[in-house]
Amino acid sequence: MTEHPTSHEGRQPLAARPQERARPRQEAAAGLPSDVPAQAGGPTAPGQEAPVAPAVPAPGGGPATPPAAGTPGTPTSGGPGTPGAVAVAVSPQPSGGLRGGDTATRREGDRLRFVGAATRRIARGIDLDEIVLGLCRATVPTFSDEILVYLRDPLPVGDERPVAPFVLRLRRTDRLRLSDLEGEELVLVPDPDPTPAAELCEVRSGGALAEVLRGVRPVFGDSAAARTALAELLGPEHPLPGGLRAVLAPLRGRRRVIGAAVFLRRPERAGFEPNDLLVAAQLATHTALGIDKAVLYGREAYIADELQRTMLPDSLPQPTGVKLASRYLPAAETARVGGDWYDAIPLPGSRVALVVGDVMGHSMTSAAIMGQLRTTAQTLAGLDLPPQEVLHHLDEQAQRLGENRMATCMYAVYDPVSHRITVANAGHPPPILLHLGGRAEVLRVPPGAPIGVGGVDFEAVELDAPAGATLLLYTDGLVESRLRDVWTGIEQLRERLEATAQLTGPDHSPPLEALCDDVLDMLGPGDRDDDIALLAARFDGIAPSDVAYWFLEPEDAAPGRARRLARRALARWDLEELTDSVELLISEVVTNAVRYAERPVTLRLLRTDVLRCEVGDDSPQLPRQRRARDTDEGGRGLFLVNRLARRWGATRLSGGKVVWFELATR
Repeated sequence: MTEHPTSHEGRQPLAARPQERARPRQEAAAGLPSDVPAQAGGPTAPGQEAPVAPAVPAPGGGPATPPAAGTPGTPTSGGPGTPGAVAVAVSPQPSGGLRGGDTATRREGDRLRFVGAATRRIARGIDLDEIVLGLCRATVPTFSDEILVYLRDPLPVGDERPVAPFVLRLRRTDRLRLSDLEGEELVLVPDPDPTPAAELCEVRSGGALAEVLRGVRPVFGDSAAARTALAELLGPEHPLPGGLRAVLAPLRGRRRVIGAAVFLRRPERAGFEPNDLLVAAQLATHTALGIDKAVLYGREAYIADELQRTMLPDSLPQPTGVKLASRYLPAAETARVGGDWYDAIPLPGSRVALVVGDVMGHSMTSAAIMGQLRTTAQTLAGLDLPPQEVLHHLDEQAQRLGENRMATCMYAVYDPVSHRITVANAGHPPPILLHLGGRAEVLRVPPGAPIGVGGVDFEAVELDAPAGATLLLYTDGLVESRLRDVWTGIEQLRERLEATAQLTGPDHSPPLEALCDDVLDMLGPGDRDDDIALLAARFDGIAPSDVAYWFLEPEDAAPGRARRLARRALARWDLEELTDSVELLISEVVTNAVRYAERPVTLRLLRTDVLRCEVGDDSPQLPRQRRARDTDEGGRGLFLVNRLARRWGATRLSGGKVVWFELATR
């Protein structure tokens, strides 16, 4: 018959085992080799049955209990209400027992082995709950029959000054009880009714509980100070049941007390001994230091996660003529900080810049460099520089940040009016264009050198971006891993896109969100070694029939001509109800442009789900809204634009500026 270890996490109680099968497990748990008897005594006479070794005695005496949790073959106890049981062999001590000195030595050895196993169990925890659970399962029922763990609420972090008042919250309580079975076997089962205790306790300054916590050392529960402190901790409505023996152990971290642990024993068990205070002190110290580390680790993980999240866009814009979707996956939940980023930046003329980059490394430094490069890219995009110039300035910025600040980047600008896209690459994997018919094409763009190398030129190519096509920009974590090289991964990604497009048919593009999810599904278990940033853009474009474009000479007659041209375009588009508002706003914006322009002024109307008007001139000075005085003859143009338009703005270009506004068409 094969013996299986038991667990209190939802498994059925083990059947009672013969005592001779329990002996090797007890000896191993006590740290003794299997060929050495646990009891002192002579060899067994021929024909006689071998004596059964008793269970490992609990530290400080008491009835035989299972060995400490965390040792090989040791069962662990669950919390209240958790199903499960542990078979425990209980046999009387042989009449020829050990001498007093040998018994004390063995008991001290058992205590040391228990402390070692318990501290190892506690140290295995990473987060707060794991550490508290490790303390509970290491001590119940080996050291105590029940444990109550209180922690400060909220827990202070590092040198952070704790908030007042000093409040303790019951974090966890575990309790086991013995259930009688046939013969001499006993079973440990979770007790669904632990000792009642208050969930919250406010520690009064100068009170008995504050004095015990300030003393740091564990105390017996029958002392006068401890009785008052326990009454304050558990609450006046929850007195400690009679007969229970207790040890109250403060949990002190590196700088302050962060909680308390209460160890309880039932009346039928031997009481706590003075040496048990040393055991409780060891357990409390290791637990408190582990909690300190867990809180610091949690704060660092929170900071890293917040840094990464704030470095990436909260939401993507929805510019005219293009739909966007994105995904970001860290390399692992335990290392959420990386250097991958994506961005979509609206540009003048209804264009949009699509950016995906990857900074070398997975650290806070990589994330910080990524944030600086992303901010630089947004600033350069606002200047409407060509893609190759943006990469050139990013390369210079990376060199200013320090040595070995390497990154790859893909920068593309899509124009929905011309249905063209301009792409420049800096050592990044090439984008893939999924056509409406279902064909996926790896775009041929110059590879370029990574950002940070210095002294290299970047090239840009202009490609067709037909309506209905989908452009996929990604980082190398999606296509490269220990199991495949980057070009194999790119080919697999291309085939995956084609297979997904076949499901929707040749006349319909796959939904963007579903497409991104399907692309990420190509990653198998253990096939993700790097962060993944994914940006998908569906090109809808703007039809030529929905665009009206004119040049206006910078003269006094320009505003009147602009009003007439706009009126004709609105009539052609059946938008006559907007004529009055459009004429008024165009007149104000064109008048302001003509005042400062030296070259012809551009006027463009775009009809999509909104009506957009764009006026461009060669003056770099951006207009700003100001409050006109009652005696001023001008200065109210932008005030009218702000009141009547749905949205408006101004963008500086390399050769001037564009002022635009939008009106709802329905």
